[in-house]
Amino acid sequence: MLEEKILNDYKNAMKDKDTLKSSTLSFLRAELMNLAIEKRKKVLEDIDVIIVIKKQIKQHQDSIEQFAKGNRQDLADKEARELRILKSYLPTELPAEEIKKIIEEAITVTGAAGPKDMGRVMKEANAQIAGRADGKLVSDLVKERLSKSAS
Repeated sequence: MLEEKILNDYKNAMKDKDTLKSSTLSFLRAELMNLAIEKRKKVLEDIDVIIVIKKQIKQHQDSIEQFAKGNRQDLADKEARELRILKSYLPTELPAEEIKKIIEEAITVTGAAGPKDMGRVMKEANAQIAGRADGKLVSDLVKERLSKSAS
């Protein structure tokens, strides 16, 4: 499980005195514990862990952008290194062609006819994709495909 892997990597980073990795994983573990308490679970499912990681990745990307605007390249570089650590825990992203196939299946299953059915298609597609692709990309592809079928 992903949560166990993060814990083991955290322990190894502490033993190796890798302060960047240990602090990054420590913060990630704290967020995971908060979610576990919120959901009243001892162990989180991998999809929950992926959601937390993606949230942190988004925060790091925003921080990098802000530090770059503020001419703080040293801090932007540190955030970028932490970002690489976090990204290493995400599953490999699906290629666009695979996402398009999943969207086609979702359209067939839901019987979607146009843009008004986007919510149903997104729900079906996201169940198949399960965190293996950027949500915005999936949304854009669904929107593009449904607007074609409407015209």
